[in-house]
Amino acid sequence: MKLVSTSHLVARRAFIAILAASALAVALPQVGFAAQADPLIGTWKLNLAKSTFAPGPAPRSNTLTYQGAGANLTATAELVDSTGKTTKVVFMRVYDGQPHPTTGSPDYDASAYTRVDANTFIISRTKAGKLVEVDTQVISQDGRTNTVNARGVTAAGQPTNIVQVFEKQ
Repeated sequence: MKLVSTSHLVARRAFIAILAASALAVALPQVGFAAQADPLIGTWKLNLAKSTFAPGPAPRSNTLTYQGAGANLTATAELVDSTGKTTKVVFMRVYDGQPHPTTGSPDYDASAYTRVDANTFIISRTKAGKLVEVDTQVISQDGRTNTVNARGVTAAGQPTNIVQVFEKQ
């Protein structure tokens, strides 16, 4: 029977511990990155001073909340219009370019999402199957600003050009 010295066992355990620590160090940043890979996740508040609404009037406030993961995001907009009326709109964000139901909006009933890159999205809004708005949404590189450029037509056929600037909370 061969005896293994105590110093050999200590060295072997130290080597295994270093190997395990190295494996964790490599794996954990990737896990953290995956958890924070989507810059949309979180709450965003409209900055009225930086936003434009044509035609007006501007809302009193708008708060967007994004939750979920991967292709299963839900966006909720809580809007207070210029008269004080509160509206809650819920969007299912599926990045397949196909229309998915949007509830709570008087202006559209479906939205189709295309993800251009990690920070850029194209959104088509429809009402009863008719295209009424196309949005370009861009998250700044630092992840603090969410700008939505919306162009479309009102129910009365009037063109709209709205730029909403949201700030991460």
